[in-house]
Amino acid sequence: MKHILSTFALGALLFSCGGSKSTVNDLATANPISTAIHLSSVKDDKAPVTINPGRFVEETVTYRLPKVVQGTYSISNFGKYIDGFKALDYNGNEMTVTRVDDNTWTIADAKNLDKIEYLVNDTFDQEAVGGIGGEQPFSPSGTNIEPDNYVLNLHGFIGYFDSLKNAQYTLDVTAPANFVRTSALQTTNTTSSSDGTQITTSYVAPRYFDITDNPMMYGKLDVEEFMVGDINIVLSVYSPNNMHTAVSMKETVFNMMEAQKSYLGDVNTTPRYDIYLYLSDGSQGAPKGFGALEHHTSTVVVLPEQSTKDQLAASIIDVVAHEFFHIVTPLSVHSEDVHYFDYYEPTFSKHLWMYEGVTEYFAQHFQVYEGLVDAETFYNTMDQKIRGSLRMDDTMSFTTMSENVIDEPYASNYYNVYQKGALIGMCIDILMREESNGNRSMLSLMKELSAKYGKEKPFVDDNLIAEITAMTYPSVGAFLNTHVVGTTPIDYSMYFEKAGLQYKDVNVETSFIQDGNGFIFDGDREKMVIFFSEGVKNNSFWSDQGVLPGDVIKTVNGEALTVVNAQAVIGAMYQWAPGQDITVVLDRDGSEVVIETTLTQAYTMVVKLVEMENATAKQIELRKAWLKG
Repeated sequence: MKHILSTFALGALLFSCGGSKSTVNDLATANPISTAIHLSSVKDDKAPVTINPGRFVEETVTYRLPKVVQGTYSISNFGKYIDGFKALDYNGNEMTVTRVDDNTWTIADAKNLDKIEYLVNDTFDQEAVGGIGGEQPFSPSGTNIEPDNYVLNLHGFIGYFDSLKNAQYTLDVTAPANFVRTSALQTTNTTSSSDGTQITTSYVAPRYFDITDNPMMYGKLDVEEFMVGDINIVLSVYSPNNMHTAVSMKETVFNMMEAQKSYLGDVNTTPRYDIYLYLSDGSQGAPKGFGALEHHTSTVVVLPEQSTKDQLAASIIDVVAHEFFHIVTPLSVHSEDVHYFDYYEPTFSKHLWMYEGVTEYFAQHFQVYEGLVDAETFYNTMDQKIRGSLRMDDTMSFTTMSENVIDEPYASNYYNVYQKGALIGMCIDILMREESNGNRSMLSLMKELSAKYGKEKPFVDDNLIAEITAMTYPSVGAFLNTHVVGTTPIDYSMYFEKAGLQYKDVNVETSFIQDGNGFIFDGDREKMVIFFSEGVKNNSFWSDQGVLPGDVIKTVNGEALTVVNAQAVIGAMYQWAPGQDITVVLDRDGSEVVIETTLTQAYTMVVKLVEMENATAKQIELRKAWLKG
């Protein structure tokens, strides 16, 4: 309480003592960096920004926009979205500025620098053309500047001086008075223009990290604020066509976060958590990269607006749950690379298996552990992750990949952190529960690491696996060294067997356009035809009708099928249901084959993860401890 109050008092003092820049003590190192974003003055989708650092004593200063931001593990180059950069002296004259690279400007004669001004292009607009220079930030880390909505990931608007990385920041955002605005940054003041058409909201941030860690949303949006236990949840939603509202999603978010709090137990949590949800309508200029970017006490989420309510709810649980679990890692458990992150020349930790992988595992495991999904759904999810991971390099060292994640061939394997990374967390969880007779787990290990380190104390990157081994069991250390540091693929069946699970051929229901591996059609663009693939053999309905691989589909219920209308016609076939009468005309080597029948349920044979019928008492006990069932 005293620390928060002291920060506020200091902020208030600095606001009231802006004073003249002519005194000896009025130096940039002693004053907050005063910044402003002018949303009321946007022209051509460009927002004016002003940076006032106070008086410098150095001859030359360097100003940068981030090349990389935390949580993205890829190059964004936010400086590419800056136009009209200029430095002004105390007489209002332009000074000499040298643009060193995409993200860096140097200013000579810095003792006379009064302020910097520039315009910011939003990144959402650039996604339609592949970004500026062929690069683009991941949508949830990007920015939006539209007449009715502004996504303010502040790292896209405000930069930092090399010599003032730890300086305090103040921020004024001026916007039309009718704008809704949400931000978790501490508000210090709100003022209205003389005509009442504009409102300036003033914020304070202890250092640049807090600027980048606290996104905002302004404009047309609706907001729901509610309590989940002792956490104040602020849900801000922008739906351009009003297809969804914060109210319609409130129950989903509440139930999800209530289950997450129950799962986390005594892990320290944030008093407030903001969810900024931008729903993309898919139009030109709308973001195309769906997902979310975590911040310590908030997340920015981009999802498709065309989703049904149930589809959107499922996406929120999958995506937002993952981001919220980041309060465990990297918020409470992180290396020096994370704690002292360099936005210009970043180094990366070896432990993406933990930051993203274990977080993704928790996001899936809590759902079955807290009863949001059944065990079979959880098994299917983890099995899908195995299949997804095997499409990438399964022999690549995870720690090597993590440390070099922005370079090839590692960058193209980054997605594996959400597949194999989660499976690494699962295997350690099973090992921990086996070794401790169900008393310890992956979550309990993260709690122990959080108690040892915490928010303000990073671990040494090279020491983590040895520390985890000492804190747990030799089997855990052997697993990490063999499968995470090493290049040996994981035999997942061995870990499933410990919990009384096995792979088995199972006959399951399927649609009329799929088998257990995907669609049962192929096409020939030159001949403009669609034909059945080898997969048709594993679809009981079509195989019962005598359909063969290579049979060309001429018409479906009287409508000709070609590669031109395949998406619409096959999409309609996906909606078919048993009991419906159909007529399909095929061409088999020049002979016409007519199928005129009533649909019956289609089945396909798949290899599925199932519970053993003859599982031992020990296996069942471990499974119950693992899944809380």
